[in-house]
Amino acid sequence: MDTSPSTIGDHLRHWRRQRRLSQLDLACDAGISTRHLSFIETGRAQPSADLLLRLAEQLEIPLRNRNSLLLAAGYAPRYRERALDDQALQQTRNAIEAILHAHEPYPALAVDGHWHMLMANRALAPLLQGVDPRLLQGPVNVLRLSLHPRGVAPAIVNLKQWRAHLLHRLAHQAQQTADPFLSALLDELSSYPDENGFSAGQPAHGEIDAIAVPLQLHAPGAPGERLSLISTTMVFGTPQDITLSELAVETFLPADGGTAEALRAMSANHAQLSS
Repeated sequence: MDTSPSTIGDHLRHWRRQRRLSQLDLACDAGISTRHLSFIETGRAQPSADLLLRLAEQLEIPLRNRNSLLLAAGYAPRYRERALDDQALQQTRNAIEAILHAHEPYPALAVDGHWHMLMANRALAPLLQGVDPRLLQGPVNVLRLSLHPRGVAPAIVNLKQWRAHLLHRLAHQAQQTADPFLSALLDELSSYPDENGFSAGQPAHGEIDAIAVPLQLHAPGAPGERLSLISTTMVFGTPQDITLSELAVETFLPADGGTAEALRAMSANHAQLSS
């Protein structure tokens, strides 16, 4: 049965419940009466486009879904979606490329809202040695690449901890966006076997390091035979384009001096082999 929202009231009710807000909570946040909000949800009142966008802002509805909200009320979409290679996004693309390049010799990549790799700097390639080539055929999903048994997972020293961190992050994103693709991806990644051959499952809250979760990779030749990396995420602050609203730049920084030295050496060696 198709249970996706159809009317404007269905959309608002869906997102309000998704955010665990009462009508009173949302009405107060949006500066309208509870009676007016109730009338909108039941179809007895037709909201203006501006009011809908105000409600969407309070509900933190993704831009993609705000267009659906507007369409359900009979209004034209407000937010465009363009491919990153669109001429209109040339300036943004140049800025992202500059950020990725400036981050070398440390790995960095740009991903879309479904975790598909859009760009990466040259420092990422040395970390993907031994990965099944089929996982590197586009579109490359970086979460699948990380946790798949034939991906980077065998080289991750703290795989249980890193898996728990990624699954927790993906679960939160799937809940916030109500995106079926992300929910399906979460189910897929949760089914991957752990070190003992059992399904990993979704992580308990106690398994998440509340401060920072390092990515520790087995790396012969590096000090201690491993790399220790801390990940950071960069997003656009006030995007008005769907593509930009869902884009993130993931960067990795060395957690210690030995890792920094090893990454510089790996990057130099890779550059020599590629030339």
